[in-house]
Amino acid sequence: MLEELLTEVHTAAPMELPILVNRCATAVGLEEIVIYLVDLQQRHLVPLTHGLPTIDVDFSTAGWAYRTLDLRIEDSGESELTAWLPLVDGAERLGILGVRMDSLDLARLRRCRMIASVLAMAITSKRAYSDSFARHARTESMDLPAEMLRSLLPPRTIGNDYAVSTAVLEPAYHIGGDAFDHSLTESTLHAAIFDAMGHNLASGLTTAVAMAGCRNARRAGAELPQLIRTIDKALSQWLPDQYCTGVVSRLNLADGVFRWCNCGHPPPLLIRDERVLEKALERSPQPPMGLPAQFAGTTREAHEVRLEPGDRVLFYTDGVTEARVEGGEEFGLDGFTSSIIRGSAAGELTPEVLRRLIHSILDRQNDQLRDDATLLLIEWRPPRP
Repeated sequence: MLEELLTEVHTAAPMELPILVNRCATAVGLEEIVIYLVDLQQRHLVPLTHGLPTIDVDFSTAGWAYRTLDLRIEDSGESELTAWLPLVDGAERLGILGVRMDSLDLARLRRCRMIASVLAMAITSKRAYSDSFARHARTESMDLPAEMLRSLLPPRTIGNDYAVSTAVLEPAYHIGGDAFDHSLTESTLHAAIFDAMGHNLASGLTTAVAMAGCRNARRAGAELPQLIRTIDKALSQWLPDQYCTGVVSRLNLADGVFRWCNCGHPPPLLIRDERVLEKALERSPQPPMGLPAQFAGTTREAHEVRLEPGDRVLFYTDGVTEARVEGGEEFGLDGFTSSIIRGSAAGELTPEVLRRLIHSILDRQNDQLRDDATLLLIEWRPPRP
């Protein structure tokens, strides 16, 4: 069955996956398998099978499995069980697999997990070119600048045994100039956050050029100061009236050495032992990337600290701190760092902490943010000897 599934999944169209996977379900004694993908804002689980209702992430058994990345068994009545299994590609949460059966044993559970693993890889490969998956992930229409930037973003979460990097970005359908980027190599976690001037298509183009310059220099092996200079030159050449703030960083996975360049952006925060180390990553400011840097004639400088196991580094844009809470006061640094620390102390997964935090900000403002709000959190967690 596995051989047949792996062979057919390569040539199957994205929306043929439910039919293909249910043929496998019948072959191994399962009654039905339903694939649910999480929507863009991670509020709903949307079925690929037509005619079935969506499921709320926050108030359902299936949502519990998505939030915790753990198996959940539900008694559906009349001697029928439903197993909810997370669909995960690496560290990225894709959705949930709902499996109906009359009974569950270790052999069936093993087969369900095998099918979930194959489907996660298939969904990840096919959603890169499929509008079908994109439609299922959206609950409203998307602005052109957001469409452009969304096409450039990496997965929300990446990670391995040494580190994890996860991010959220709102307003999901109307972003103008915010973006994040992260990448893993065998020895290094790369992470960056960008915030372009303005909130229109020109802002999106500025961020797109900055991200392209960052990746181009990074993949050529450039050090951080040279990487920033590459972005400076690209923006001054192609978008001379625009500029972009941001933080570009590298984390050595083996020893925890964290290096970063801050270009006119709010300084990252270092969270250690459930508290923020005040001003730990504040350094002398450097001008934003683009035209101001060309006029300033400054030399780009990288800074360095050594993290301790369990440390978290938090990047954010000013749209987060400027968000309003009840009474009209700004959310501020204390507001969102306290939320992250409480969530982590409660044992929530790092991506789930950010998901809940960005939703709390949106809910306080009726989904009407004054500016783009982006959070990126990296955690260094090397294996114990």
